[in-house]
Amino acid sequence: MVFTIKPHFIDALFGGRFKTGIAERPGIGLAERIASGGYPAALTRRSPARRRVWYRDHVEAQIQRDVRDLTRIRSLDALPKLLALAAAQTARLANIAELAALFEVSRPTIHEYVTSLERIFLLELLPSWHTNRLSRMVKRPKLHMTDTGIACSLLGVDAATLDKDRALLGPILETFVLQELRRQASARAEPPAFFHFRDRDDFEMDIVVEQGHSAVAGIEVRAAATVGEADFRGLRKFRDLAGRRFVVGVVLYRWQRHDRLSQRNVRGPPAHALGGCLICARRVRCRSGARPWLGTPAGWQGIPDPDVAL
Repeated sequence: MVFTIKPHFIDALFGGRFKTGIAERPGIGLAERIASGGYPAALTRRSPARRRVWYRDHVEAQIQRDVRDLTRIRSLDALPKLLALAAAQTARLANIAELAALFEVSRPTIHEYVTSLERIFLLELLPSWHTNRLSRMVKRPKLHMTDTGIACSLLGVDAATLDKDRALLGPILETFVLQELRRQASARAEPPAFFHFRDRDDFEMDIVVEQGHSAVAGIEVRAAATVGEADFRGLRKFRDLAGRRFVVGVVLYRWQRHDRLSQRNVRGPPAHALGGCLICARRVRCRSGARPWLGTPAGWQGIPDPDVAL
């Protein structure tokens, strides 16, 4: 079974063309897709063990060859350790001071290390979304691995371990969704920009997708099998801040059963929004009166969800 973003997901996100539908729970297949990563050369290796070896060799080659050519860093031995630490902290706010203390180097030095890993496409700093309407926003970027196969290889975890450990799966799943969205966006004539949102009152949202200067959408990623009121608080805050630019907010999660939410969210049968069998999506309604929806990848078939306002 193949788990990839449908080519028209971003179009459907901004166009509001999702419909409801019911699909099977993804099970361990989702964890297998995440642990496999996205490098074609690695995916030609049929066994997970061989893929992990390929990823480790790839990281070593990138650092020894490309970093040496691009920078003046003398101690290349620190970079694999930093990357392994980043794999354990993927989808978290970047803390340069903390990293500098761990490696007992200065902040400018650790910043140079992070920049070097960005330049060879092993790390990504996802910038924060901001608006002049709020001064309490957290401006720090989020640290993301650029490939979940590399992250799992450096952490020494396989699909079975990932599937059982929700605390580990959560941030890696968030990184997986971000990188799959980036792959899809790269094929667009005018690719959207990606951010995260967080303020000092702990309202946050995992991914902000911004199309030009006129439209933004929010995506929250959950490794849980159900969602509740608390999972929508960041989306509501973001909606209010974005104002007329806000198009839609989506919570992606691994569904387990039909669960009914309050009228301030949405209700209806679970469905998959990303991949062949990936995650369920529930929409936060914009103030313009658009219908809430759930998304399913199989031609966006299904029964419309009841019109439930926030």
